[in-house]
Amino acid sequence: MVKILYIFTTVLVVFSLIKNKAKTKQAFIKAWKSFSNILPLFFAVLILVVLILAIFNAHLISSIIGSESGFVGTFFASLLGALAIIPSFVALPLAQILVDNGAGYTQIGAFVSTLFWVQLASLPIEIKYFGKK
Repeated sequence: MVKILYIFTTVLVVFSLIKNKAKTKQAFIKAWKSFSNILPLFFAVLILVVLILAIFNAHLISSIIGSESGFVGTFFASLLGALAIIPSFVALPLAQILVDNGAGYTQIGAFVSTLFWVQLASLPIEIKYFGKK
């Protein structure tokens, strides 16, 4: 599936280059600027995730917010989601990493839900990088 998306994207970029090279070049420059603005924040969050995973092994994650942790684990995951200041584009990959390391689906659902609902703290950062639209 990923190969199909790469091929499709390449075809569209070639089509865009054929149609208007100047606009395509301008779009790439704009995309690079956006990417370079997001990169430091992305690396900071990535380092944080790596440190958390280095400190908390899969067994500990499973015991705290695993499927067997029940209401307490769900509550703890909700609390973490509400307090975390994580951009939206990092939340879902982080959730997948936590699931891969033993977190329960209910607990991760609570984590992601509260993370998205309590985005007021990170809203200024997102507006800065993504714009108001």
